Amino acid sequence: MRIATWNVNSIRTRHGRVVDWLVNADVDVLAMQEIKCKDEQFPREGLEAAGYEVVTWGLNQWNGVAIASRLPITDVEVGFRGQPGFAKGHEGPDAPLEARALGATIDGVRVWSLYVPNGRALGDPHYDYKLRWLSALADDARAWMAANPGAPMALTGDFNVAPTDADMGDPSFVPGVSTHISPPERAAFAHLESIGLTDVVRPIQPDGYTFWDYKQLRFPRDEGMRIDFILGTPGFADRVVDARIEREQRKGDAPSDHVPVLVELASDEDDDDRPMIF
Repeated sequence: MRIATWNVNSIRTRHGRVVDWLVNADVDVLAMQEIKCKDEQFPREGLEAAGYEVVTWGLNQWNGVAIASRLPITDVEVGFRGQPGFAKGHEGPDAPLEARALGATIDGVRVWSLYVPNGRALGDPHYDYKLRWLSALADDARAWMAANPGAPMALTGDFNVAPTDADMGDPSFVPGVSTHISPPERAAFAHLESIGLTDVVRPIQPDGYTFWDYKQLRFPRDEGMRIDFILGTPGFADRVVDARIEREQRKGDAPSDHVPVLVELASDEDDDDRPMIF
């Protein structure tokens, strides 16, 4: 099974490109972020014509997550337990939820499409929100793993964190000044790994970015960031036989500023000696 994640930066703008890539790359499951539309505005027709079922969570023209699969989708969950909300000027635990997390089970694999808050700036209320969001995500993932030992689960999406210096190539991000690279954000990402989740792409493809800003010729200069990840439980990571970052999708007409990240899973019956297929 091939599972991918892609911050599409507006599905209505790029739905044709997404469908073409899914078909050409022979992808079974795609987790999407920043769909930027309400559920009823999502352009399902092209995906459905290509054989994909789609579930979405979109509230307005911002954020939004979706999962498309050509295998049956079950156990859809909108938001994770404990997910904090956010609204400007709103304090307290009852802030409205943003459309940032959507889970589903596909062929026995639990898949989450996640769009972690950006953080905006150090000291901004959105930065604290980001850290609380990541902490709550870790708590929920740890509880799920304890309740489902050995089961495959993947947290996929745009984490808005460059966990190491090797993941940051954009010179406009300055230590001590910028988000995405601050010690608390990196510690939050490391905490996800410490509870038993593995970055399943890095061991296979250790180099390469997943995001390049549209400004300042960032892509031609390869001044990007690696902020899109697939983190898997041991039951998921043990089945990964190959992975790749689809850098070519940053080229051409009207690309997203992110590119897809794709992994190939062996089936439960396949042994560890299965050859790589990419």
